[in-house]
Amino acid sequence: MGAPDAGKIADELQFVVGALVRRQRAVSPPHDVTLSQVSILKRLEREGPHTVADLARLDKITHQSVTVSASKLVDRGLVRREPDAGDGRRKLLVITAAGQSLLADRRDAGHELLTEAIAARFSPAEQTRIKESLTLLRRLID
Repeated sequence: MGAPDAGKIADELQFVVGALVRRQRAVSPPHDVTLSQVSILKRLEREGPHTVADLARLDKITHQSVTVSASKLVDRGLVRREPDAGDGRRKLLVITAAGQSLLADRRDAGHELLTEAIAARFSPAEQTRIKESLTLLRRLID
């Protein structure tokens, strides 16, 4: 048996992840935020304050894209800018209570349906395999 075809794996992974994202988006309450903005909010919630430059580097997107998304989040009160205590020239982006609430609403709406689908469609052994696969998949984004 030869080595797996990485290209075919990538195609299938893109298809499955895309379908899951579309399904989650369909059940998420409308908040009029883009996926880029949600990504920023999630990172700030998970990792704490970051500069625009940090976010651009970590998400491998342009500084300008993060600046535009962050400005919209600040305008909506979902993120605030604070001076960096270690370097007063830098501004940190910090998620606000409103930003955390928006993420919680999105999570609650999609999480329950996804949890139910996993429980109904996969055996305990399959659920364990999925959990183990997530560790490997995280390496694609680190």
